[in-house]
Amino acid sequence: MNIELARFNMIEQQIRPWQVLDPAVLDLLSIVRREDFVPPKHRALAFVDTQVPLLDSPHGPCMLEPKVEARLLQELRVKRSDSVLEIGTGSGFMAALLAHVAREVTTVEVDPTLAERARRNLERAGLSRVRVVHGDAARALPSGGPWDVILLSGSVAEVPKSLLQQLKPGGRLAAIVGTPPIMRARLFTRVSDSSWSDSELFDTVAPRLEGFGEPSRFHF
Repeated sequence: MNIELARFNMIEQQIRPWQVLDPAVLDLLSIVRREDFVPPKHRALAFVDTQVPLLDSPHGPCMLEPKVEARLLQELRVKRSDSVLEIGTGSGFMAALLAHVAREVTTVEVDPTLAERARRNLERAGLSRVRVVHGDAARALPSGGPWDVILLSGSVAEVPKSLLQQLKPGGRLAAIVGTPPIMRARLFTRVSDSSWSDSELFDTVAPRLEGFGEPSRFHF
């Protein structure tokens, strides 16, 4: 496989048509080697428009589609002065993208195997501004907050208010919210001490982040 041609085609045929037009984001996707973060047995899927499994479970954590990763990164408008929290490290690829544009990145992964694998991937990529934390972010967040940017790299039924409160004023949080088969990527922005704006970005479906609650099926 011609790696650079595959990368070029991914950007031009998948990512640009999904309204990702920020030159800085497109340049970053051409620089960060996505193939180095894909499990070896799925390396052929590195540039394919699909979710890439990270563990043996068919419904477990995965790398999101390249166009979804790119669109979320664009919508967050990360600045060099920003501190970033990612929940759901996975392979470490999104943390790698964020580390190129933010001041510092803390990424939390509940699965110990994935946390260690991501740590190695990021070290090989020479990214020292990323702190990988093995822990359950649904129960307790790592030190370092509040943050300018929070990204949930997976889906939740709803974004806990306690997480929104960890945003600095003007801070942004992106998450994929809903229940199958209807989920939407949403962007929350903290506009004051007690209020947040909320906009819908696009429809998609992603595996659940472990530990975050499901809505009750019973109504009275």
